Amino acid sequence: MGLINIIWVKLEYRSQGIGTCILKYVEDIARARGASVAMLDTFDFQAEKFYLKNGYEPIGEIQDFPQGHKRIYFSKRLTL
Repeated sequence: MGLINIIWVKLEYRSQGIGTCILKYVEDIARARGASVAMLDTFDFQAEKFYLKNGYEPIGEIQDFPQGHKRIYFSKRLTL
């Protein structure tokens, strides 16, 4: 299993495919090291749509964390 801790792209560089390239690169490294699943989390006001677009599936969430929002946990099967 590969756990992705932080991926962040400066606002002025977003929507140019940079985040997706970084994510795919990290996934490739995880595959090469034998990982079959990638896991990560984000908040609903951050990158939820980005991870859904990149094939991640929600596997759990914590409501009102922080207040009025939710923390979402995702996973993705890494196939060769």
